[in-house]
Amino acid sequence: MAKFDPKKELPSYRARKGVFDLVEVPPLRYLMIDGTGDPNTSAEYRDALATLFPVAYRLKFLSKREHDRDYVVPPLEALWDAADKTAFTTARDKSRWTWTAMILVPDGIDDELVSRAKQQSAEVPLFDRLRVETLDEGLCVQTLHIGSYDDEGPVLARMHDEFIPSHGLRMTGTHHEIYLSDARRVEPAKLRTILRQPVARV
Repeated sequence: MAKFDPKKELPSYRARKGVFDLVEVPPLRYLMIDGTGDPNTSAEYRDALATLFPVAYRLKFLSKREHDRDYVVPPLEALWDAADKTAFTTARDKSRWTWTAMILVPDGIDDELVSRAKQQSAEVPLFDRLRVETLDEGLCVQTLHIGSYDDEGPVLARMHDEFIPSHGLRMTGTHHEIYLSDARRVEPAKLRTILRQPVARV
């Protein structure tokens, strides 16, 4: 049986470069850790990733061994926020950002299995801050950005200031990024990132 891969099988994990698409995102469960500050320099952000990935892989192995259900570990994702939204677009002041780093928990994985995966990873640095939560984003605008994270600003400015208001929408939730590329192995110019913004109709 083929492994479940959210990047291939969930419509909300697909986006087009240069196009802003409206998508309906269903409620999804995630492993989550909250933090603040510049992800490039924050030890807290590094510790969040060093917590999420071991638990996510432990969960995958438990699912395969005990339920005969294998899957590709989903990509890293993050919610980003700031009191002043220009911190994402024109200012790009990462020191003012708050974030939630997260990895999807596939459907069919119950809370008991998640709890066991966590308990078997008690050595991870932010063990006590790891939680599982359902995110219900609903209607969203998203696009595919190819390139450095630092080059996202103009794309987000067009999304926030042009596409969303011109289509009778308003921003409602938190800016969401899905990292389809591994930044440790892919050069910045080729990074593929889904940029998502929850919205509501005015």
